[in-house]
Amino acid sequence: MKLSHIPLRLSTGAFILNSGLGKQKLDKDTAAAMQEMGSRAFPSLKQMDPEKFGKLLAYGEIALGAALLLPFVPSRLAGLGLAAFSGSLLAMYFKTPHMTAEDNVRPSPEGTPYAKDVWMFGIALALILDPKNKKPTVPQTT
Repeated sequence: MKLSHIPLRLSTGAFILNSGLGKQKLDKDTAAAMQEMGSRAFPSLKQMDPEKFGKLLAYGEIALGAALLLPFVPSRLAGLGLAAFSGSLLAMYFKTPHMTAEDNVRPSPEGTPYAKDVWMFGIALALILDPKNKKPTVPQTT
């Protein structure tokens, strides 16, 4: 892990890990509300039991948060996980009514707390696209 990746991974990893830990004991109604929001972007989620959805969401966030915080997990791999997670959150944001202003991009007052996911997606791209993440190649001799 590069020194410049530490603030990116520490801030997002701690945030996501804390979120996952907080979701470990969701009540059925809260889990069902989260499932309903998620099913707007991913309709197949409607078929899951709300309590199972809540547990899987919590475990997924804990795993991703830990992967971002652990220095032996390659930055590109941690970034791919973060891109999938934040991309899913952005899909949910754009598909939930009243989250965006009339232009369907800028956040409405209700959507402002969810618009932060664009920063996580940007951090993911920085971790994935950093050219220093590439493994060094050994020049071949002829």
